[in-house]
Amino acid sequence: MPAASKGKSKVGKFAPKPKPSRKLGKTRVSQLHATPTNESKRIAILAAEAALDKKASAVDIVDVTGKVDYADYLVLMTGLNDRHVAAIARAVDEHLHKNGTHSVAIEGLPAARWVLIDFVDVVVHVFLNESRTLYDLDGLWLDARRIPISTSSTKPDR
Repeated sequence: MPAASKGKSKVGKFAPKPKPSRKLGKTRVSQLHATPTNESKRIAILAAEAALDKKASAVDIVDVTGKVDYADYLVLMTGLNDRHVAAIARAVDEHLHKNGTHSVAIEGLPAARWVLIDFVDVVVHVFLNESRTLYDLDGLWLDARRIPISTSSTKPDR
């Protein structure tokens, strides 16, 4: 190596490329501290209430904070038939939209056997009973904490 190039950094196409900085932007608190945010809990409860208003059954809020990196809560519910599942899913999405929370994706609406609504930190699953039994997310998260749902805020039966 020539004396002039000793101690100099490499340049040109042989220089090591700098690693791209990871822009975290809105980093989920649960990924850093394994505690859910109040906002994600509010979204989960609003989703459950909207589902109960549409007569969804077996509504369950599962706290998966620290167990998965894609959500703080899963909201599971069951509809009677494909039309009921679709109506529940639309009602949940509309109710949260009216309360300032927009879904980033909705999957499964055409068939409406299992509809997934992604609210980033909260993932809502609306199942037909057969699909819920088949995929058994309740059993998968059996050890996860459940959040109680207050039925006092839902509309009374008439």
